[in-house]
Amino acid sequence: MSYILTQKQLDDIDRILQKELMELGIKSVILIDMAGNVIANLDNGNVDHDVYSLAALAAGNFGAVAAMAKIVGEQEFSLLFHKGKKENIHFSKVLPDFLLITIFGNDVSLGFLRLKVDEAVRKIAKLLSGPSN
Repeated sequence: MSYILTQKQLDDIDRILQKELMELGIKSVILIDMAGNVIANLDNGNVDHDVYSLAALAAGNFGAVAAMAKIVGEQEFSLLFHKGKKENIHFSKVLPDFLLITIFGNDVSLGFLRLKVDEAVRKIAKLLSGPSN
C-alpha cells in the first residue's frame, strides 16, 4: 500500500471528522490505513485509549472479517459494530485502503451515528480519491 497525503488533505480530513462526528458527542474518531497506521485521530479530551494498539488491532480485525465475508459468499462487509456496556466501536471502510473507527457511548444513537459516519466517509473518500492521489 502506497499513498501520499498533503497537509491540506490531512487538515480537510480533520475538519470533516470534527464537523460530522466529534460534534455529535462521540468520544474518539480515528482514520487508519489497512496496515494499522494512524492517519487522523480526534478525541473529546477524556480518552486514554492506546490509539496505536487499537489501530493495529482494528486493521487485523477488519482483515479477519473480510476473510469471513468471502467464506460466506460476500465480497466484503463494509462496516462492523461492537457494543459494550459503556463504549461502542463502529468501523467503516473508506475506499479500499482506509478504515474509520468511531468510539462512542450509549448516549449517542447508533442510527444517527451511522448516518453521520456515511456522510463523513463519502466526503473523505472524495477527498482521498482526488487528483493528488
